[in-house]
Amino acid sequence: MSRLRTALERYVGMRQGLGYKYDGPARRLSEFVTFMEARSAEAITTDLAMEWVTSMGRQPSWSIRLADVRGFAQHLAHFDPLTEVPPSDAVPPARRAKPYIYCDTEIQALLTAALSLPPANALRRWTYHCLFGLIAVAGLRHSEALDLLRDDIDLEQGILIIRETKFGKSRLVPLHATTVAILSDYAARRDAHLGTPRSPYFFVAEQGGRLLHQYVHRVFWRLSRQIGLRLEGQRDGPRIHDLRHRFAVQTLINWYRAGEDVERELPVLSTFLGHANVRDTYWYLSAAPELMNHAVRRLDKRWEARS
Repeated sequence: MSRLRTALERYVGMRQGLGYKYDGPARRLSEFVTFMEARSAEAITTDLAMEWVTSMGRQPSWSIRLADVRGFAQHLAHFDPLTEVPPSDAVPPARRAKPYIYCDTEIQALLTAALSLPPANALRRWTYHCLFGLIAVAGLRHSEALDLLRDDIDLEQGILIIRETKFGKSRLVPLHATTVAILSDYAARRDAHLGTPRSPYFFVAEQGGRLLHQYVHRVFWRLSRQIGLRLEGQRDGPRIHDLRHRFAVQTLINWYRAGEDVERELPVLSTFLGHANVRDTYWYLSAAPELMNHAVRRLDKRWEARS
């Protein structure tokens, strides 16, 4: 085993010992070490690091690979003076996708269109109606909604249990009574349709198996074209994930309109969404013109009070 490979195992063990899953970075750094071993290189140099970073794919993958190598190199530099840390601006930063903020009419059209999915007597239409609706009203990541187990939804208490998601965090999500009623109705339809449960998941495919991500996206794209949110053959456009963005933005707008102290309430929204850091929630302030206007007016009032 090479010296770099041994150092990588210690580094990954340290990161995971601090509570990070670190699966993706560990996999990419293992590929980087394989690249270095093929060149008989025992120390990280900027030239070799950048050769690997730019050897596959294109932006935004380059910036992700660069961040992985920089973290590893910064760690090694404490023990090996020959280690070079590539500069953070060696590749252009990845651009975060601009969210599409659905209006109420568009969400309602999407949910209504889901109820028209064929066949008429199947569970499928109710599954997608409730799945997309839950994401919209609870601000879930779509992977979180698909991963929900029957035992994760307490319909009596109106609570969702979101387990070990993106940042290894679990959280409780309270549900409105109207949402509980709709989910209860879906559960009754599902059980009547299937008889004996065939999987532990709350939302299931027609034969009771797990819903697969690729099929969920295909149905979403079909419905989006049907209601005019996407053109036929259009590759970009509103996403399922934008339902979560809409929830966050609408929550902030409602707080501003109600005169709430949004800065004080942001950690609440951050916890509700399962963000690792409240700064990730601050990003939503720039996601909608109305939010920016509210934030600017609040800032102006602060400056006026100080002057």
